[in-house]
Parts: sequence; structure tokens; C-alpha cells
Amino acid sequence: MKALTALALATALLTGCTQSRMADHAGTGHTAMDHTAHMQAMASADRRAVVSARGSQVMPFSLAATEHVFTPSASGGVQQVVARNAGDAQQVTLVRQHLREIREQFMKGDFSGPSHIHGANMPGLAQLKAAQPGQLTIAYQDIPAGAELSYTTTETNLVAALHQWFNAQLVDHGTDARGGHSHHEDMGKR
Repeated sequence: MKALTALALATALLTGCTQSRMADHAGTGHTAMDHTAHMQAMASADRRAVVSARGSQVMPFSLAATEHVFTPSASGGVQQVVARNAGDAQQVTLVRQHLREIREQFMKGDFSGPSHIHGANMPGLAQLKAAQPGQLTIAYQDIPAGAELSYTTTETNLVAALHQWFNAQLVDHGTDARGGHSHHEDMGKR
């Protein structure tokens, strides 16, 4: 009986300590995670800081004042960049200018901007650079508070490359980017 009582007491103490430790982590924005997951999260945060610094060298607008939205589709996808404050005319102008410029560069196979920001080994980038003329169409359009690029192709390998490229940007840009939903593609155009 004493052994059973001691076991119950030890279990209660351990459970209380674990719950307390989890509550402490929750209060500081941490979750209960193993060491490997914690180190990966730290590496991701470091990578996002590097990407943000490099991004400011390539993109004329503020990452903090804008948001990237990446929406994959069956034929490619849509990349939108919008000012978080729709009334920020300076950011809207800079976004539109930049997306027009990179569309022209991308149509020539020049993906040096994303290479500089995200690295030459960015997923999907090599395939996009290797696209033959006419295999990838990129359309520019002004949208409220920003602009968008619509990427279209009939080449399945390029659709896959675009999706990989979008996913890599979502990871690298962290809270400055979000994934869109293909059934909501027209939402930003209203």
C-alpha cells in the first residue's frame, strides 16, 4: 500500500512539474518541443533574419509594411504583394514598380533577385531559370493595395517548380508571407 501511495505521489509531482514547465513555455511563446525541433526553429528564425536583410537589398518596399501571398494553382500560381496599410501610397507604388520590374526579368530567365535573397539552391529556382521561351507566362496586374504576378504553364515540371518556389518563400519570409487558397484567387481583385 505504501508503494502504491508513493507511486501515486511521484506521478502527481511529475505531472505537476511537467504542466508547470509547459505553462512557463506557453507564457513565453514557446511550446514543449524536443531539442532538435527547438534548434530547427532557431535556425529558421536565423534564416528569416538573413532573408529579410537580403530582401531589403533587392526589394524597394518594406517587408514589415507589406505581405506576400502565394496561391498555387493547377497551372502555376499567383504571387501577390500588398501593403498592410492600404492607404500607404508609398509602399503600394514601390510594390507595383518592383513587381513590374521582376516580371520583365523573370520573362528573360533572370531570377537573380530571388537567388540573392533566398540563395542559388532555392527549391524550384533552377527549373524556372531553365524554362524555355513560351513555357512560362507571367502576367502583371495592379490590385488594391499592391500588385500580383500570375504564373501560368502547361509544363507539369514547371508547375511543380513554381509550387516548390512558393513554399520556399513562405518558409523564408515567415510572418511577412502567407499561403493563399486557389478558390480565393480573386479576393484581392475586388
